Amino acid sequence: MSSTAPALPLADVTASNATLRRFLHGLSGVDAVGLEARAAALATRSIKTSAKAFAIDLAISMIDLTTLEGADTPGKVRSLCAKGAAPDPTDRSVPRVAAICVYSDMVTIAKEALRGTGIAVASVATAFPAGRAARSVKLADTREAVAAGADEVDMVIDRGAFLAGNYLKVFEEIVAVREACGDAHLKVILENGELGTYDAIRRASWLAMLAGADFIKTSTGKVAVNATLPNTLLMLEAVRDFLVVSGRQVGVKAAGGIRSSKDAVRYLVVVNETAGEAWLDPGWFRFGASSLLNDLLMQRRKLVSGVYAGPDYVAVD
Repeated sequence: MSSTAPALPLADVTASNATLRRFLHGLSGVDAVGLEARAAALATRSIKTSAKAFAIDLAISMIDLTTLEGADTPGKVRSLCAKGAAPDPTDRSVPRVAAICVYSDMVTIAKEALRGTGIAVASVATAFPAGRAARSVKLADTREAVAAGADEVDMVIDRGAFLAGNYLKVFEEIVAVREACGDAHLKVILENGELGTYDAIRRASWLAMLAGADFIKTSTGKVAVNATLPNTLLMLEAVRDFLVVSGRQVGVKAAGGIRSSKDAVRYLVVVNETAGEAWLDPGWFRFGASSLLNDLLMQRRKLVSGVYAGPDYVAVD
């Protein structure tokens, strides 16, 4: 199921829309049945005792704890930051989350609340979630987030341009946003649920990496189909193969619909078995989630005490 190596140097691949199209459509086709069977088989792996405890703590440390609602308030963001910094106030051995993800107008609030914690502030940008705006607006959105203190920027690709085959437009926009990010890390959201096919997801993954993405991200969490084991497995194959071809490691973020510890552990198995141990690190794999942390905390407490704590054990925000 791996993609093929490029026939041209990577710089030549991106020279024009024609060369990009030739390269992206020259990637090997995805065997959908085989991909889904592989994901289903990995999902049956049983993780027990100490390995499960390790996986739960690793999953907590990989979370981008997220609130992206029109009703977000400074108080809600501060509460989320407090939870990310001390997920279980009664147990300081619980790791902190990787990042707090908010809209750009909440970055300064999150940055102040997280001062001294080491937790990154991630901001969605580029007219999230639809991405329907002029490039100048998207770049201004990105610069505003970075100026406010965002350590990471989650951008959305122009799915309309991608699906129309205007790959160079998508590539150039990602390059421009990458430049606007400066030192901030760039996560490029593919919105897999709108791309239609596994082949399109593979092509979008390579396009984003060619353009300089630090991470490729499954979805916004705002559409019907978000992260799934098969589409995440496919993206992990892409980053693994891209490292071989380019020498550059790119991370993967699975976002939307991952709510249980069991699901999180399944994703970690897929990471390990597809990309390898190098990606079992918050620097290279993330979960974009709002409710996953609660279940991880409850399962963690059960492993420690033998008693299932129940939903009242954790705070909603």
